Amino acid sequence: MAVIDLDLSKKYTYADYLRWTIQERLELIRGKVFKMSPAPNRYHQGLVHRLDGELYVYLKGKTCQAFPAPFDVRLPRKPKDTGDQDIITVVQPDICVVCDPEKLDTRGCIGAPDIVVEILSPGNNENEVKIKYDIYEESGVKEYWMVSPQDKIFWQYVLNNEGHFFATKPLTVSDALITPILPGFKLNMEELFQGIT
Repeated sequence: MAVIDLDLSKKYTYADYLRWTIQERLELIRGKVFKMSPAPNRYHQGLVHRLDGELYVYLKGKTCQAFPAPFDVRLPRKPKDTGDQDIITVVQPDICVVCDPEKLDTRGCIGAPDIVVEILSPGNNENEVKIKYDIYEESGVKEYWMVSPQDKIFWQYVLNNEGHFFATKPLTVSDALITPILPGFKLNMEELFQGIT
């Protein structure tokens, strides 16, 4: 089976997604199939590796856990929508941090991770970036980190009490990231972007 065998005008559920034997990586957003970009370039993968490594060292022995892609994150529309037929959004962020072990099962995460990280690739389009921003905000992701290797910019969006993201100052190579979700964690941007051209 291939993506071309799917009716892309149709809406699908996580139950459908589980039945597919498609080799390409897909995401399901509000029931619509999104084909993921071709294999990421080495700068993208380098950033994933560095950031995941920093998180791994910091989180060792703590409740929160970091998971790099491919890792299914199922985002129910309502808290009671936990059945495979109810879920119409399944994404694979580059990295996610989950602090509530109750959200984890053998298939991944069900519910909003505490932190989602997406590293932009040349293949990401504006529509995809906006849709994911909206999905993560609606789902209650506490922080959304978006990284541009091309521009060496790191955006940190924090969910406020009204359920909306607000952007902190964009971080560049002279800055460091801190977050109340991970007390004591500090990510140096110069080290993160080192060697990225």
